Formats: sequence, structure tokens, C-alpha cells
Amino acid sequence: MIPKTFKEVIDLGDGREISIETGKLAKQAHGSVVVQSGKCMLLCTVVSNYKQADVDFLPLTVDYREKFAAAGRYPGGFFKREARPSDGEVLTMRLVDRVLRPLFPKDYHSETQVMIQLMSHDDEVMPDAMAGLAASAAIQLSDFPFECAISEARVGRVNGEFIINPTREQLKESDIDMMIGASADSVMMVEGEMDEISEEEMTEAIKFAHEAIKVQCAAQIRLAEAFGKKEVREYESEREDEELAKKVHELAYDKVYAVAKAGSAKHERSAAFDAIKEEVKATFSEEELEDFGDLVSKYFYKAEKAAVRDLTLNDGLRLDGRKTDEIRPIWCEIDYLPSVHGSSIFTRGETQALATVTLGTSREANQIDMPSYEGEETFYLHYNFPPFSTGEARPIRGTSRREVGHGNLAQRALKGMIPEDCPYTVRVVSEVLESNGSSSMATVCSGTMALMDAGVQLKKPVSGIAMGLITDTDSGKYAVLSDILGDEDHLGDMDFKVTGTADGITACQMDIKVKGLSYEILVKALMQAKEGRLHILEKLTDTIAAPNADVKSYAPKIITKVIPGEYIGAVIGSGGKVIQELQKETNTTIVINEDPDTEEGIVEILGTGQEGIDAVIAKIDALMFKPEVGSVYEVKVIKMLDFGAVVEYKDAPGNEVLLHVSELAWERTENVSDVVNMGDVFDVKYFGLDPRTRKEKVSKKALLPKPEGYVERPPRNNDRRGGDRRGGRENRDRKPRRD
Repeated sequence: MIPKTFKEVIDLGDGREISIETGKLAKQAHGSVVVQSGKCMLLCTVVSNYKQADVDFLPLTVDYREKFAAAGRYPGGFFKREARPSDGEVLTMRLVDRVLRPLFPKDYHSETQVMIQLMSHDDEVMPDAMAGLAASAAIQLSDFPFECAISEARVGRVNGEFIINPTREQLKESDIDMMIGASADSVMMVEGEMDEISEEEMTEAIKFAHEAIKVQCAAQIRLAEAFGKKEVREYESEREDEELAKKVHELAYDKVYAVAKAGSAKHERSAAFDAIKEEVKATFSEEELEDFGDLVSKYFYKAEKAAVRDLTLNDGLRLDGRKTDEIRPIWCEIDYLPSVHGSSIFTRGETQALATVTLGTSREANQIDMPSYEGEETFYLHYNFPPFSTGEARPIRGTSRREVGHGNLAQRALKGMIPEDCPYTVRVVSEVLESNGSSSMATVCSGTMALMDAGVQLKKPVSGIAMGLITDTDSGKYAVLSDILGDEDHLGDMDFKVTGTADGITACQMDIKVKGLSYEILVKALMQAKEGRLHILEKLTDTIAAPNADVKSYAPKIITKVIPGEYIGAVIGSGGKVIQELQKETNTTIVINEDPDTEEGIVEILGTGQEGIDAVIAKIDALMFKPEVGSVYEVKVIKMLDFGAVVEYKDAPGNEVLLHVSELAWERTENVSDVVNMGDVFDVKYFGLDPRTRKEKVSKKALLPKPEGYVERPPRNNDRRGGDRRGGRENRDRKPRRD
């Protein structure tokens, strides 16, 4: 018997719908929903243990996976089973996690899992846009202590019109690709890429998406009420002691305020804060610390946070002594590494990124193989964040989700500035060597300079900046901070990264930790970010004003040549023999791709020496050489035969043709060597296919004047039918056949 199901439908306003259904699948989970749009179906389940974990944070895991069976495909590779998540899946996990995590109580520490699976794929629906909706809807059906319903929506703009959850084809025409996460009351997360749009246009896109999210939140609430809203579970809250909190605040606040106001460097400041903390702990006995030492540490952090925030709100000063809109000192350098194709160093305060650029052929493109999308990237960026960048020693366990996310943000910031006709596959790698505030934005800046140093003809240079926000809801005061420190990221109310050119925004990432952020403050933050971004951009262009005119002498040059499809096989050769020998002889890399639309061959020739590239082009031209009837060509004798000479076209080495002895001279030629010899160079006329021999015919004598008194020999009669003819049966000189 099929159980009773409950369903809500969301109208997207253009004939498309999203449905949320529960009651049929995964009923042992604490909450489960199936979200569907078209043929696309996501199953989301949520479970949270009833016992609190022995940690001081929320152990939340958001897992998003796309099943290959959903698209009727097999996983690639040897093992036919889905393995570690792809970068695309990791990015979706981060988008959902960043919106959900702040809405759980700070003292809720139960192991919690949100698992979202793509069960059925539709080419017209991008499933990541519905992952946040699915996660929140499942939580609304559970008994979790969760603040309110949220959702996420993608917004695009085609021909000036905003679109909610556009298709991948629509996104190709869109100048905006943004994902917005919000509750009915507040925007909480923004991430995306844009085609140099203005700050006002970005704000309008956020507002448009927020209106759609309000409808999705209301549908979740209706579904939960129809299903039967569960009572919120009880859990063991953290200990609190108001008197202890007051005492620690009094002991620490003024001292922390004084250190913060001194404007010291990161490690010096951290050491001073640690010393104050030890002084506070010293006022308690060992027994007291054993009993509530964890509370002392907790309340000290609260006092530290309050002091630093008040310093900024009251005095307009920050931890390192800067004003709210001041950018830290910047120094840059290009061409630092002598053997890479392009490199740069960008240092801003205590944050430093070293970027390298590597140029390659289409063979080095980044292959994307997901159930929801197959394709390749000819520009991609990798971001590495080693422990030493923050002065720490910690385990290294492969590429973290943070590294994937920050690298993706920097890649989105720069990729729109790579010219469409760039012949290279371009890989940028950012090594973060120091970090104290926005290493991802340092990556954008170092990446820009490294690309220009490598000779990639960027349309425009790109810079990036991280903004922060500190607000006081009671007094109404707020401060927007430019170029935030790592500490300001942790204690502030917003982390807002913006990248762009001098003409507009190319990418952004925003996490808001305070409710009800007004659009007035958002616009102010964007405009202040623009000022800082332009200041940083000036430092970049002072270091390298424009892309280098050419790649470095030791970097590979690439030439692209289009050939008719019928010649692809000739260039490759039997078993790849021709192309392999050519690569070896010329010290080049040759890649041939077939254009699916025109069926032409796209030949990429990559090499460090121009001579090798020229030799490859000459060989390809030779393989495609087709002489024209009636034209004259220069040839060279490469082989002598009794009945003629084999000659090679000088303009097409490797293309040979037989020059018959009868075409050497007007006079009768007894020996070929009487007229030509090995290595002789002369002109011949091309006559096309000889109708008698069905072979190509060239003639040397056709370009020579006829000798005086020359008599043309009558053509030979090849007709073997009839009576009195030479070669006929009657005229053969042979004995009669015996009876």
C-alpha cells in the first residue's frame, strides 16, 4: 500500500513549476522530501543525533551527490561506481552549508547530516539551484531546532530581463549567473559571476531573487503544516553563568580594547590577547578552572569580540590601526620564477599569493564529467592553502572544500576576461604563502598579473577586495570595513568579496551573519568596495600596465590551422605514424580535433621553436597540396628510372609524380640521364590525369620551344577490332596452328 503523500507546488511564473513532496520515500530519516522540476528530481534526507557531541561547534555535514544513473550514464573510469565528489558537487555542498549553518542554535552540537541526491536529470533544469530548497524543506519536516525556512535561487539576465533558475542554454546568453540564499526576511548568501555589471544592477538582481525565495519559503511552511509540524526537540544546552560572564568582561574588556587600539601586527596582537587571557584565568583557582574553565575561555572571547567591535564603531579604528576604508600596503612583482610561462607575487599587508600560469593545447583542457553536465574548461584556476600560510602545523588531507570554493571564486572572477580567440588552454595555480584576510582576492590579483606576464591578452585587468561589516542594532551604528583582516572576518557581521575591472563587477561572494541587512547598507558596502577595488587595480597596473605582446621565449607558441576533414587521416597517418614522426622531428606537440559542425580538422601546433612550428605547417601544406591543371610547378629529381624520373614538388615536399621519358624533350630520348640527372631542379607543366594511363601527367617538354622542322608523330591507334590492322590476327608473323 502506497503511503499518503503531501505535496506543494511553486509556480515560477513562466510555465515552469517546482514541486515539493513528502511521505513516500525515506521515512526513517528525520525529514525527507523529493523536489521536482520537469524531469529533474532531488531526494533530500536529514538526520540529527539526539545525543550532543562532545565538541564546541555544530558537526554539520552537507552532502550533495549526482547519480550517473539519473542521466542514464555509467561513471567514467575503471571502477563503475561513484567515488569522491567532483568539484561541482563540492561547490553545491558549500552553497547549502553556508546558508543552513547560521540558523542552528550556537549551543546545538549534535551530529547532523543533510544528504541531497540527484535521482533523475533533466537537461533543461540545473539541479544545484534547488538543493537549498530541498535541504530546508526536509528540515522543516523534522524536529530540529532550526530558526526559519530558507531557500536558494539562481538568477540570470537575458536581454535585460531577469530569470529565476535559468537553463544552462539561457545562462550562455546571460550576463549574470548568481545564486542567492535567503529567508523570507533576510538575504544571507550571494555568490556568482557577472559580465562587468554595476553595483546597482547587482542589487536589483538580489532583490529579484529574494522575491522568488519568499514564495518558496511559504510553500515549505504550508507543506510542514499539512504534514504535521513536529515539536522542536529538547537538547542539553550549554552551561551559562551570568555572574561569571560579567566578571570576565570586567577583567578583560578594557585591556583588550587598549591592545586593539594600539594597532599591532597579527602575531604580536595574538600574543597580547593570549597574555590577557592568562591574566584573567590567573584570578581563578585551579579548582575553579577545572570546574568552569571552558566558560572562562568562552566569555573571554565574547569580551574580546565586544571590545574590538566597539573600537571600530566608536573610534573608527581597526585592529591594525587602519581607518574603515583604508587598504593595507601593497607590493607586487612579476616574472619572479625564471622557468614558468608566467608568474607574479601579490602581497597586501600580511596576505601573500604567488601565482603561476601554464600554457597548453586543448589536450590539457579540464574535463568535466558530471551527470548534470559534460564539458571542458580551457581556462581553470587552482588554489592551494598550506598550513604554514597561517603559521600553523596541521594534517594535510588532500584538497579541502575551502580550497575548491576559493579557487572557483577566483576562476569566475578572471575567466570572462580571457579572450574568446585565445588559442591556449590556460592553467593558473595560486600558492597562498601568507594569509591574514582574503587570500582568494589576493589570488585574483596575482592571477591577473601572472596572466599578463605570460602574454595572455586579457581584455582588462581584474582586482578583488574583501569587505566586512560591524553593526549595532541597538544604537543603529554600523561600519563597513574595506580589506578585512582574518580576525575581522570572524568577529564581523558580513564577509563580502567583490572582484571586477575598472568598468564593473565580474564575481562576488557574500555571507551575511546578521538578520535584516538593509539594501542601503548593501549598496554602501558595494560602493566602498568599488573604491578599494580601483585602488588595488592601480597597484596592479603600475606593476604591469598591459599584457606582454608575446609569450616568453621558453614558453610554447601555439598556431592553429584549419584543414579540410578529408585530410585529417593523411596528417595522422596509418597508426599515427605521420604525426608521431613529425612531432619527434620538429620537437612540437600536435593535436587534431574535428569540428562537429563543419567536420573540419582543427590542428593545434605547440612548440618553443618557430622553426619546428614552420616545419609542421609546411608538412601539412604538403600533404594537402593539389596541383592545378595547366599550372607550372618547380620540381626536383629524386629518383631515376629506365622509363622516366620521379620528381618532387619543391613547394610540397613529399608529393611526388612520375615525369615520363616521353615528356622530357621534343626529340626522342633514349636514356633518361641524357636529359636530367639526380638533384636537377626545373619547371614542369601539370596536365591532370592522363585519360590513357589514369595517372597524373606532368611535362617538361611542354615548356620548351619545339625544334625547327619538328613533325608531330601520328597518335597510336589502339582500336583492336576489324581486319587489316597492325597487330591483327592476319598480319601476325607466326606459323599456322596445327589441325
